[in-house]
Amino acid sequence: MTTFGNLNYDVKTIENAPENSKSILEAAKKTYGFVPNLLGTMAHHPALLKNYWDGVANLETNSTLTAKEQQIAYLAASYENNCHYCMAAHTSIGQMHKIDQSILDALRTGTAIPDAKLEALSQFVKSVTVSRGKVSETDVEKFLSAGFTQENVLEVITIVSLKVMTNYINFIAKTKVDTAFEPNAWEKLMI
Repeated sequence: MTTFGNLNYDVKTIENAPENSKSILEAAKKTYGFVPNLLGTMAHHPALLKNYWDGVANLETNSTLTAKEQQIAYLAASYENNCHYCMAAHTSIGQMHKIDQSILDALRTGTAIPDAKLEALSQFVKSVTVSRGKVSETDVEKFLSAGFTQENVLEVITIVSLKVMTNYINFIAKTKVDTAFEPNAWEKLMI
């Protein structure tokens, strides 16, 4: 259980979750082999859990970015939002997708990715995140010039919105990093 002020969030299990959260936690266990702490925390509010679960599934089905590009976008947004949980989780998922470790290391340290197109993606995601969507025309032009499309611009907004949901929950709930993600535990270095 985590405490934030007067808030206490235990990580719900399939057995003790609200009825409307149970099917998603069961699907998560089937998909991942365990129920991630983030989803167990989201289970307190079934509508939130369903919006996130369905949003991710919809994005995966209708994506205009590759799986690798999606993970880079998730990491870039989570880096800017300083989310310890999502950085560990998406680094682990990135490794499963065989993303080069030098790219993952750059995303985890906030340094340039050694691939111009992927760096343009990371920078655009960071711009959208930091500016809360009020990016400059120059930001958009750099992104499009790197080979991305107008549809990719909209997908970045979708990814950033999903990360706002998860990053903010992790801040308030102080979500503990799952054992599966612990090898990639992360803390933003302040320079």
